[in-house]
Amino acid sequence: MRMRSHRDLEVWQRAMSLVRQVYQVSENFPHRERWNLQGQLRRAAVSIPANIAEGHGRRSDGAFARHLDIALGSVAEVDTLLQLAVDLGYLSSDLHRQLQADLVIVAKMLHSLYRKVQTQRNQPLNTHH
Repeated sequence: MRMRSHRDLEVWQRAMSLVRQVYQVSENFPHRERWNLQGQLRRAAVSIPANIAEGHGRRSDGAFARHLDIALGSVAEVDTLLQLAVDLGYLSSDLHRQLQADLVIVAKMLHSLYRKVQTQRNQPLNTHH
């Protein structure tokens, strides 16, 4: 049985916290990156909780699993963009480590939820009362 709201999911709450952190640290990127790296990083970060919410709002475990899979792809994108920000000197190694630690937690939680949803999806319906 699913929780009533995506807001009840700890992974969604943590992903939202990550988005806020990404917005804060990317605020310091050079102005010329506003529409490039900054925008791409922010969109990728927002995509994580947005896909968790959208998938949860769908009426099937299959749709939820697909959206969790998309969220996992966005985690990898955020990871790559954060590394690029470090490489370009826009993000300190210390801030990167902090964000990376939170990103790993979100990724592990997403993987766990994805496996749980996939397991529920593949279980036969119980027709006995």
